[in-house]
This record gives sequence, C-alpha cells and structure tokens, in this order.
Amino acid sequence: MSTIISITAIASISPLGNTPEGIWENYLKENHCLSEHFLDQKNTFAAKIDADSSEIIRKLKQSDSKYKSLDQSVLYAMAASRQAMQNAGWTSKDVFGINIGSSRGATDLFETHYQEYLKSGKAQTLASPTTTLGNISSWVAHDLQSSGPEISHSITCSTALHAVLNGVAWLKAGMADKFLVGGTEAPLTDFTIAQMRALKIYSNSTEEYPNRALDLEKKKNTMILGEGAGVCCLEIGKKENALAYIEGIGYATELLEHSISISAEATCFQKSMKMALQNTDLSEVDVIVMHAPGTIKGDLTEYKAIEKVFGESLPLLTTNKWKIGHTFGASGILSMELAILMMQHNRFIGVPFAEAQIQTKPIKKVLINAVGFGGNAVSILLSV
Repeated sequence: MSTIISITAIASISPLGNTPEGIWENYLKENHCLSEHFLDQKNTFAAKIDADSSEIIRKLKQSDSKYKSLDQSVLYAMAASRQAMQNAGWTSKDVFGINIGSSRGATDLFETHYQEYLKSGKAQTLASPTTTLGNISSWVAHDLQSSGPEISHSITCSTALHAVLNGVAWLKAGMADKFLVGGTEAPLTDFTIAQMRALKIYSNSTEEYPNRALDLEKKKNTMILGEGAGVCCLEIGKKENALAYIEGIGYATELLEHSISISAEATCFQKSMKMALQNTDLSEVDVIVMHAPGTIKGDLTEYKAIEKVFGESLPLLTTNKWKIGHTFGASGILSMELAILMMQHNRFIGVPFAEAQIQTKPIKKVLINAVGFGGNAVSILLSV
C-alpha cells in the first residue's frame, strides 16, 4: 500500500480497562476477564467492562439529559471516541470522518423496548431513533461536535476492521485527511446468549480457561461473549505522533453452504491475508492476532488458512478472546489494540494454555484477522 496511513491514537473501553497502562498490565496477567454472568441461563460465562469503565459510562450517561435514553453500545463508543480524539490531539475544529459499526447495535435497548411492546401493544416514542443502527456514529459526531461525514454499519464480527478499510479508502481517495474508525458491542443479554446457545457454540466449560480459543485439540465449542468498544484515529501521511502504520489491507468473501459456515481451509482468510501481504515478504510478519473465537471449526479453519499462506514458517500466533470473550463487532479493533501494544512494548502476549511460542526477534509487523457470519474476512497489516 503506497499511501502512508498513520494510526495516531487508539482507545478502548473493555473488560481490560480503559487506559493503555491498565490494559497492558492486564494482558501481562494469565488470568482471564470472564466471570459468571447470571441471566436466565445460570452459570453463563461472559466478560463485562471493568468497574472503572462502568463508572465512566455512568458519568457519561448523566452528563447530558439526551444521553439517558441511549444504549450501552452507543455510550461505549462515545467514551472510547472522546479518549481517542484527545490522545490524537484532535479538536472539534478539525474536520474528520467517523465510521463506527456494530454487529448487533442497541441490543439491550431493543430487547427492552420490544418486551414492553409485547406487554402493552405500544412502542415508546424514542424506541425507533435509539435502536436504529445509524445512531451510533451520529451520537459520537454530536458528542465530539464533528462536522465531517459519519457512517454506521454492520458486517457481523468483522465490522470494526471493515470500518478501518472504509477509513483507509476515504483517506486514499483524498476525500478526508482524518478518520475515526472502530466498533462497539454490548451483547450481554438473555436473548443474545440464547441465540449463541441455539447455535451450539457457547461455552459450557468448567475448566480454568472456559474459552479455549487457539486450543486446536478441543472437542467442543467454547465461545464466550464480551462487551466493549474500540476506536482509532487514522490520518493521511507519516505523522510524528503515529503509534503504528497501516501497511496492508485485505478483504474477501466466500460462497457459503449455510449462513454461518466457513470453508475447511477458510478460503476467505487466505485471500484477505494474501491481499494484505502482497507487498510484504512473509518472513517480515512477526505476529498474527487471530480471530479465533473459541469454536472448533472457527479456530481450526483459520489456522489451516494461515498454514496455506505461510507454509511451515509460521509467525507467532495469538488471540485475546480467551481473556475478554468475543465482542462481536468490536473484536477486530480490540485485536488491533493488542497488536499495537505488543509492538510498543516489544513483547509477545500468548495464550497460556496453547503450545508455548518463543519470541526470537523484535515485533515490528503484526497481521490482524477478523471474520463474521457470511464469510466476510478482513486482514490488516500494521507496522512500527
């Protein structure tokens, strides 16, 4: 990719915390952030945002009377966006685009409004605007007083990385100089977890690590949901305050046998990785942050796709879903955050129960993968 795209800030709110120092400290610990989440389904594991982040959201919600009716997914995006904008040194006078997506959108609020409708036969006045997918980026734009374009979208679990693709496209086209991109998700509801259980992919494990992402020998699916949001600031050109650079982008969609299938060797991932790496020697890739949701087929097919692309000389492989669960549309940007932290600290963060991998060289290039229902794969190559 000849055009230089700088990542001048990245911020998140998740089970790991909301500051770079706190997030990194939590990554160094081998314990997960999953806890028993007592909904209608008892003994269900999930990953909530941490206590400090919950307090930030509580104060944000009370800061403006208009914010009291917003869904958690919107509030998470607003909180992360405020921090990213501050870290990048942007102000409301800057013209920048916003593209923040979500797989499920206003999950909790939609379910609450619908339950009330079933009981009363009437919908509340704000039911529609507060549950419309487009209200995510529009509320972020309002909160940041942005005057640039704002876009919301949903491409299932690859939503956040598709936002990155879109931001890069706008910048390369010369239609913008700055773009705020990312994803947000607050899916910890009875109905959402019941949907995952119906697909038979949700974890019933009682092991020390209930999400066995990257355990390629597991005999049952172990996906667990998490919540959070992440955004990053993209700018055209090489900036002095850049945390990392986007060196390659790739995307692909494959034909499916049914709505949640993926081919045995994840053809979509092979294509997206090859596209992202077309101008890069494979030996230069130091780490891959895999999508690896913790399902048998999801983990194994992605691993086989990596083998197909890299052969026997595999980079170091990792994922964060064993620690924070699968945050659906936000997951890709949280994987990018892990990639940037590993490059900044020059330290590989592995999966504690997976086969040990030894870092033998500095971490300078990291590939991030994401894929969602429908076989929509995205791969982003970052460098420092």
